[in-house]
Amino acid sequence: SVILNANGFDDLLTRYDYIRRIEQNDTDVAVRVRDLRDQTRATVKRVSAERDTIAARKAELERTQTELESRQGALASARSDQQSALSQVKSSASNLEGDVSKLQNQIAAQIAAAQAAAAQPSTSGSATVLPAGPVGAQSSQGFIWPVNGPVVSPFGPRTLNGAYEFHPGIDIAVPSGTPIRAAADGTVILEQPDASSGGYGNYTCIDHGGGISTCYAHQESFSVSVGDHVQQGQVIGLSDCTGYCFGPHLHFEVRINGQVTDPLPYLP
Repeated sequence: SVILNANGFDDLLTRYDYIRRIEQNDTDVAVRVRDLRDQTRATVKRVSAERDTIAARKAELERTQTELESRQGALASARSDQQSALSQVKSSASNLEGDVSKLQNQIAAQIAAAQAAAAQPSTSGSATVLPAGPVGAQSSQGFIWPVNGPVVSPFGPRTLNGAYEFHPGIDIAVPSGTPIRAAADGTVILEQPDASSGGYGNYTCIDHGGGISTCYAHQESFSVSVGDHVQQGQVIGLSDCTGYCFGPHLHFEVRINGQVTDPLPYLP
């Protein structure tokens, strides 16, 4: 229609060139639209893939957050349990320190009372003397070692489980069931069972006269009774870990007029 309505040859050529340019422009537009369509599809695919990746990472983060919250709850519970256990340990340690202090005063008072009565003749029967075996060398004060073993905790200040305390005797490491022998002749003036002795466990005290007495703690069992006269080297009980202790041993004390003193100078 455009060509047929041309007014002459020159107008025909002009109209033909115009139509050709329109056709070329339409082709260019179609190419650009196709390219934009392909780019849009590629963008949609990329966005979809990134969206899936983000969703996966979000789910992973949520799982991680849930796991962390669970761990935090477990840690908080464990911390609470530890604090409760620590409070119980501190309370037990405080009660034990009070019991030991009270027991020390009780021992001193009972020893003093028994020594005051020691001058009176005893009417109780003598104890059965178990086979004593070799007694060992005597010290210049006339004492022998009650058991044969290394001293694992000496007399005096020490730190136990991070807490300062005064150790009123020496700890001699020996296996459970080791015979405990009287360090010298004397009279049994005190015998206390584990249930009522605080940290000492089963223990026995012997008066040797002249204000000197010895005590033997953490025993497994007793072989003598209060009022019995014992001979040096006589078995008075068996060692163990009754009361407050961390392993079988004998806690051995020397007391002067009821007051504790270092036992080592009295031993050979």
